[in-house]
Amino acid sequence: MSSIANVVNGQITNNSTAASSVNKAVEASQKQAGGSLDKDAFLKLLVTQMKYQDPLEPTDNTEYVSQLATFSELEEMQNMSASLGKQNASSLIGQYVYIEETDSTGNSKMAEGTVEYVSFSGSKTYLSIDGTLYNYDDLVTVADSDYTLATKLAETFSSELGKLPSYAALTNESLSVVANVINAYNNMTAYQKSFISDEADEVYKQYADWYVRQTAAAEESNTSAENESEGEEEIQMA
Repeated sequence: MSSIANVVNGQITNNSTAASSVNKAVEASQKQAGGSLDKDAFLKLLVTQMKYQDPLEPTDNTEYVSQLATFSELEEMQNMSASLGKQNASSLIGQYVYIEETDSTGNSKMAEGTVEYVSFSGSKTYLSIDGTLYNYDDLVTVADSDYTLATKLAETFSSELGKLPSYAALTNESLSVVANVINAYNNMTAYQKSFISDEADEVYKQYADWYVRQTAAAEESNTSAENESEGEEEIQMA
């Protein structure tokens, strides 16, 4: 590899000056590329290298051809990666996803919802959720429909459970509201029930046991009343 030097008025300047120019080109390319070197940055470096090469010992042409071939491969790989990224993002339309954004202070904020559409702006890809665009790079989780439904049902069940009267305040008038929660639980699959927290499950069992005892006592009372009524009718007939 030949050395690089700047030529001014037929005189070769100090190599440190040329090296400084190359370093500045690197820094400028990194700044534009967000800290990483892309194909454009490599081309700028190549041009800078050609500009400051030593005219007494120029770089061999085959080396430039080799570098250009490398740049072409790099560009092809980047284009392929960008195309695959767009395809992957587009496949998320209709999927339930979780986004984690980090602000300038380092604080994280979670967002979730169904992807409505995908937007492309330059090299950036954005996912629209509830009318808000989120950076595709902030995507952390993609959930299938069964998982999403199960988590939502578990959340709704726990919320409705929390709306019930306290256990000590239950009366016969509470039978209907407790029955609604029991029906909701019975309509859930085993997979969906697995998302209910252990604490909520224990609370539910207390209410369910109370409901069973109350309905059994009511049925027993009704049966006794019917038997007494039938006995009175037999006495009157006799």
